[in-house]
Amino acid sequence: MPLGLVGNFKLKEETRMGRKLLLAIGLSLAVIGIGVTGCTGDLTFPEGQSAVTEGSIILSQQNTGIWVSGEGKVSLVPDVTILNLGVEAQKTTVAKAQAAAAEAMVEIMAVLDGYNIAEKDIKTHSFSIYPVWDWDNGESEIIGYRVSNMVTVKIRQMDDTGAIIDAVAEAGGDYTRINSISFTVDDPTAYYEEVREEAMADAKAKAEQLADLAEVSLGKPTYINEGSVFAPIYRDYYLAAEAAPGTPISPGETEISLTVQVVYNIG
Repeated sequence: MPLGLVGNFKLKEETRMGRKLLLAIGLSLAVIGIGVTGCTGDLTFPEGQSAVTEGSIILSQQNTGIWVSGEGKVSLVPDVTILNLGVEAQKTTVAKAQAAAAEAMVEIMAVLDGYNIAEKDIKTHSFSIYPVWDWDNGESEIIGYRVSNMVTVKIRQMDDTGAIIDAVAEAGGDYTRINSISFTVDDPTAYYEEVREEAMADAKAKAEQLADLAEVSLGKPTYINEGSVFAPIYRDYYLAAEAAPGTPISPGETEISLTVQVVYNIG
């Protein structure tokens, strides 16, 4: 073979060898990349998975601990009644409606004063004046005005509740409105110590069980958060016009509940 042809043949052969080497290196890098990507994907948390939930035991993160909540409850007898009452009058003019409502409200306030309801226990809840419309064949017309005056009354002598309702209904006549009645405890703070102890005991019992199941030792609390809920007995009580004589009232019992969130160390 002539020297020129031999040189060209070697050059082409070396070029093909170089291309094969580059292709092999590229494929190797691609395989490594796929492997790394696959490993990274395996470490990704599934979508929607929460990091920490109540009752969870975290062993592999920096913020280790046992996270629990506890609840305490106590039943008690209410010592005050809360009434939402007032008047509502509708007349052809604002002045007439306001005068009728004011006159009825004066009579109701006299009843409350007669039962020794202190001024501090009577609070204005709402006052409104608005037109009354009549719709006929797609057309509207103002036919009058309505005045509403509502107050919230705290009755400390609960035995008087029924009699007060009857007297208010009579004093205000057809303008009387009694929208709701509820029973509660005037000062619930005296009961919170008992409820708090019960909530913490409940949280600790849960944490001890979780620690036993996970075969770890329960340490001291590192975080405590308190949230409280006081739920009075509440009843709707709508009265417009006259009330039946001797309105019966049964307050029953109410309940104070308190919750705590506690994080315990793993000892």
